[in-house]
Amino acid sequence: MPTHKPADHPAVSPFLLVADARAMLAFLAATFGARELFRKTREDGSIMHAEVRIDDSVLMIGERPERAAALCGSTHVYVPDVDACYAAGLAAGAASVSPPTDQPYGDRTAGLRDHEGNLWWIGTHLAG
Repeated sequence: MPTHKPADHPAVSPFLLVADARAMLAFLAATFGARELFRKTREDGSIMHAEVRIDDSVLMIGERPERAAALCGSTHVYVPDVDACYAAGLAAGAASVSPPTDQPYGDRTAGLRDHEGNLWWIGTHLAG
């Protein structure tokens, strides 16, 4: 059993540095059903580090220093129902980048942009 990482963590996890970690955590819970695993706050109450689980993956989040430039990421997430996830994301405040569409490579995909500017590509692999 590997000891170089926590047993319930994958070897690679995206890490988002955001202006408002609480808002990001709420967006992830509403859109993807993310379950919070860990939260470490600073003395001022800001979130230094948080971790959430989405399906079999862990996403790490931290609040960037006030003067630090915004960093936007692009993440792909497979979900059971891309249409429902897309609708949940829009309801949680995301903007549409691409509506759900069947792709020639066998996935149904959609794109969202969250309040921080991050892109979320969501997909459901179609049977076949």
